[in-house]
Amino acid sequence: MTKAADKKLIVGLDIGTSKVSALVGEVLPDGEVNVIGEGSSPSSGMDKGGVNDLESVVKSVQGAIYKAELMADCQISSVFLSLSGKHIRCQTEEGMVPISDKEVTQDDVDNVIHTAKSVKISDEHKVLHVIPQEFAIDYQEGIKNPVGLSGVRMEASVHLITCHNDMARNIVKAVERCELKVDQLIFSGLAASHAVLTPDERELGVCVVDIGGGTMDIAVWTGGALRHAAVIPYAGNVVTSDIAYAFGTPLGDAEEIKVKYGCALSELVSKDAKVDVPSVGGRPSRSLQSQTLAEVIEPRYSELLGLVNQKLIEVQDQLRNAGVKHQLAAGIVLTGGAAQMEGLVECAERVFSNQVRVGLPLNMVGLTEHVQFPHYATAVGLLHYGKDSQTFDDSEIEQKRSVSGFFSKLSGWLRKEF
Repeated sequence: MTKAADKKLIVGLDIGTSKVSALVGEVLPDGEVNVIGEGSSPSSGMDKGGVNDLESVVKSVQGAIYKAELMADCQISSVFLSLSGKHIRCQTEEGMVPISDKEVTQDDVDNVIHTAKSVKISDEHKVLHVIPQEFAIDYQEGIKNPVGLSGVRMEASVHLITCHNDMARNIVKAVERCELKVDQLIFSGLAASHAVLTPDERELGVCVVDIGGGTMDIAVWTGGALRHAAVIPYAGNVVTSDIAYAFGTPLGDAEEIKVKYGCALSELVSKDAKVDVPSVGGRPSRSLQSQTLAEVIEPRYSELLGLVNQKLIEVQDQLRNAGVKHQLAAGIVLTGGAAQMEGLVECAERVFSNQVRVGLPLNMVGLTEHVQFPHYATAVGLLHYGKDSQTFDDSEIEQKRSVSGFFSKLSGWLRKEF
């Protein structure tokens, strides 16, 4: 068994409330990610993005890593790790510097980004990501890549994503207990965006909603740049709880019923369809109409998506007031494990009054039959993120430079603060 570092492999680890996913990928010469290993295990000890039982999380991570190592035939030593939770914050800041030699160099870009990010944040928080939005040189605005342009002064608008120190430290501690190093912490919503969005969608305006078991991660993009990131600490597990309480069935069975028979729009369900519902305390199971199940699920999903819509209205108002493109012409992209339910797209289109699609991971090869599902979006995004931010040797740098796309252009500007 070889070490992942020897093969220059990238490992993405997504520790969710319901499931832990580990993916092993290698970057091909054309820039695509070749997925060669996958491992998953039920998640225990996590709640709404936070650790509430360290040892349980350690065991869950060990299970997923072991399976991924077996499949990829390698020894994993470090991972790119996702992070979520309602402690995630974001803010947009501006910076300005004189252009040193009348022509913008990479050093000038680094300096203006450094100036923009040098703002006071809460002592309890630290910066996860510094993401450039656009640049302005003298009177020319909306510049994506200023290197080589002439001018006297340059301004930059950057988006900062921050997280709570202790929340981040706890999840890192769980991973380090598995004798793994954390290469970088990445906000789950940003990782999912890497996996499921196209450049056209980011340009036109789109909102990614990663619906997991405990959290919904939101990332709003317009004009090719990230404009807002947020986490709502309610998601698929509340739907499971509703089913358990409505039908008096254990939570494990309620989850299975939701996944197998659930529908987010009751009018799509046949009136003759039935579902077998286990009871508690040794009582016999009962047969109920599938439409009754949908009538429990639909209002809860509508409520969850309504929370997202409220947030979107606030964000669009803020962008409009700041004079920034605010329309979401490309609509809403739903991804994550709880986005796979039948009827969810139709339900969401009613809530958002916009076009909606379910986001599957893009731009990868290899074990696609294993990971071409919404619940792997964050883990696949971690591989893309790792590809764009890793240090390569000289031959690989030339390969990397040939890779087109928005994220690879930004790779030199993304700053790791953790």
